[in-house]
Amino acid sequence: MRTVLLLTDAAMALHAPPDHPERPERLAAVEGGVANGAAAAGARLERRAVQPVGDEAITPVHADRYLTALDEAAAAGGGWLDPDTYLGRDSMRAARLAAGATIQAASAVGHGEADVAFAVVRPPGHHAGAERASGFCLLNNVALAVAALRAAGLARRVAIVDWDVHHGDGTQEIFGADPDLCYASTHQVPLFPGSGNRDEQGVGSGAGTKHNVPLSPGSGDAAFVSAWTGELLPAVAAFRPEAILVSAGYDAHAADPLADLEVTDRGYWDVATALGELAARLELRGVALTLEGGYDLDALRASAAATVQGLLDGLERGTRGA
Repeated sequence: MRTVLLLTDAAMALHAPPDHPERPERLAAVEGGVANGAAAAGARLERRAVQPVGDEAITPVHADRYLTALDEAAAAGGGWLDPDTYLGRDSMRAARLAAGATIQAASAVGHGEADVAFAVVRPPGHHAGAERASGFCLLNNVALAVAALRAAGLARRVAIVDWDVHHGDGTQEIFGADPDLCYASTHQVPLFPGSGNRDEQGVGSGAGTKHNVPLSPGSGDAAFVSAWTGELLPAVAAFRPEAILVSAGYDAHAADPLADLEVTDRGYWDVATALGELAARLELRGVALTLEGGYDLDALRASAAATVQGLLDGLERGTRGA
């Protein structure tokens, strides 16, 4: 029986921007979706306590002065860092838990303890740069997980799959010159943050390892699935990563209030199934995910369920060689 590991913590709800779409209720919606997806696939669902990360796990990615500034601002009561990004008194506690859950998810898959590990977290992370909070994000959770995998000797070559409707500019910035990090993203254009053009393929020794497919509003499942199965996942396969991490945003969904890409639950299932098959063909132990965007609660629940079921179905198919 395959295993799905769910990692979350109620204390992440203490990060509570006022009148904001990135709200605490998102946690329960995705948690329910992960459980539903595991049940639909006949997998065992496991939960573990989340450990917050210390500074030593953050500073390989984020500058010391940036982390200090965030902690000091939170201790002083916080406030708006930009028109979209909020820092409250308890936000850094939540951010450290979010990073910890993402690292634990990646580690669990790396050690063969789960086929799918989903860190259901907030605040999200993929817009956070090395010294910059942005787009609701404080710490770059998926980047911290990459650093942790490398420090533990579990993987050097890592692929980040990012299907959030917004381009992960922070992640691409952090790893732009890294030849051992493959970044693959679909995202709506035009839309915040305005990056992610096709010609953004990495810099220096990292050139050719970053892959962006901008999609127009209203593209729907056909363009979304085609971009992944026809272009991005083949690029990931050619890179031959030792681990795959997913920045799992669900704001491309047709019901989402902040974007217009019009993807459905079936689109997420199709892409997740293809990703699971790829992971199996690469003989990886599984796939780890961390929650990014997605702001309609019903869509979050359904999309997370479709993703988990799709990954498990794909891993099974790939293992059988179907």
